[in-house]
Amino acid sequence: MNMKKPISAEAASELIDERIRELGDWRGRTLAKVRDIIHEADPEIVEEWKWMDVPVFSHGGIVCTGETYQKVVKMTFAKGAALKDPAHLFNSSLDGNVRRAIDIREGDKIDEAALKNLIRAAVALNLKGKSKLAPERRRSAKRSR
Repeated sequence: MNMKKPISAEAASELIDERIRELGDWRGRTLAKVRDIIHEADPEIVEEWKWMDVPVFSHGGIVCTGETYQKVVKMTFAKGAALKDPAHLFNSSLDGNVRRAIDIREGDKIDEAALKNLIRAAVALNLKGKSKLAPERRRSAKRSR
């Protein structure tokens, strides 16, 4: 059984840098821009490198991926179907019950403010499930006084 060792955040960031350099075209520039927007939206985002060499951005769970294909840079949001998208950024993977994606094509203008809001909402959704026990403990401690 061949189990891969997890890649450190530093190594993942270097691999993403390398991917951007290797692409050397609009896709590399777009991935770099999206990456900057993600970190501006949430400075606590952690970069990972998973599956078949896919850049992954996480905070409290996967927020989104940054895949590159011949004609698109695809941002797939792990829990996209549960997010409000008032700016209608999602334009791909719209049929699924869980994920949603944004396909960015050459020449597309990125609505940075709307994308930051979407990223922040995805992080909040990830963190929402992780903090449910704390308020319960506080309430029960007050009752026992």
